[in-house]
Amino acid sequence: MINVTKTFLPPQHEFQTILSRAWETCWMTNRGALVLELEEKLKSYLNVKHLTLTTNGTLPLQIAIKAMQLKGEIITTPFSYVATTSSIIWEGCSPVFVDIHPEFLTIDETQIENAISSKTTAILATHVFGNPCHVEAIEAIAKKHNLVVIYDAAHCFGVTYKNKSVFNYGDVSTCSFHATKLFHTGEGGAMISNSKKVHETLYYHHNFGHDGPEAFHGIGINAKISELQAAMGLAVFPYFNSILKERKLIVDMYNAAFKNTQLQLLKIREGTQWNYCYYPVIFETETQLLKIKQVLEKDKINPRRYFYPSLDELPYVNKSVNEISRSIASRIMCLPLYVGLEKVDVHRIINIVKRNIC
Repeated sequence: MINVTKTFLPPQHEFQTILSRAWETCWMTNRGALVLELEEKLKSYLNVKHLTLTTNGTLPLQIAIKAMQLKGEIITTPFSYVATTSSIIWEGCSPVFVDIHPEFLTIDETQIENAISSKTTAILATHVFGNPCHVEAIEAIAKKHNLVVIYDAAHCFGVTYKNKSVFNYGDVSTCSFHATKLFHTGEGGAMISNSKKVHETLYYHHNFGHDGPEAFHGIGINAKISELQAAMGLAVFPYFNSILKERKLIVDMYNAAFKNTQLQLLKIREGTQWNYCYYPVIFETETQLLKIKQVLEKDKINPRRYFYPSLDELPYVNKSVNEISRSIASRIMCLPLYVGLEKVDVHRIINIVKRNIC
């Protein structure tokens, strides 16, 4: 069976060697030595000032909204994973959708100002498939209207834009270290901010609001990552560059094969060093997509419809119609891409797709 992705697992003995350090100290959670070490390694590798690890990638979105004391309306994208929108609603705010760019698939920055009202407090945008938003335009709009900017950067580990980490943009960036991600901790995530004040607020919110063992800054929840998760991250981390290299080879094969076909491929924003996190293809029609999906599955190949449906179609949001997002969501599908995917299987996937897009 060939799935859309496959978790990269480091050699088991390397993971166990790191994990044994937690066994020796009997320190399983509450920011032990492994968590602290991993945070320092990631800050250095990503060249970011402040980073707090969390137990998953959704809690950082919720904490960012809470920590920035956001109310009312938050402008966001309808083309993302459901966690982006559900986090806004979970924290008592209202998502206001702005349609997407038809090639970059990120929020269309030219439409943001038209969506701003007296109730707008923030912009929560997604760097889709690791492809950065137009961060300069969004920053200018946010400054003009005194809005907070949060980036859902779940797919962005290792992505740089104009020679700096994409995590350095916005008031807060969040990332996912789910097992399906390029860098992972089995399950996990992170909150990143350049501001020391914002970082400190995010930090205490993720640890029950503690100010030392017997005092509290304010309200908080438990979003701490465990030593077990950190051990996995420390075991995966040394392999990250080789992971990128192998995934790039597969992406290059797909790109060469589909270059002169009717398939629309993701356009990467100029100035971006991408991380090859997904390989989405956009078909001319949903009927065509469904046909090819069925043929692939018959051959025990499982692609996936990321992201479907468009989030403006969720049953618990205020109804709006974002035509580009809905169109793309109905026609986009990610092909298998992971370390260990054999070249012969890549060619098989390519041949099946090309034979059936006529």
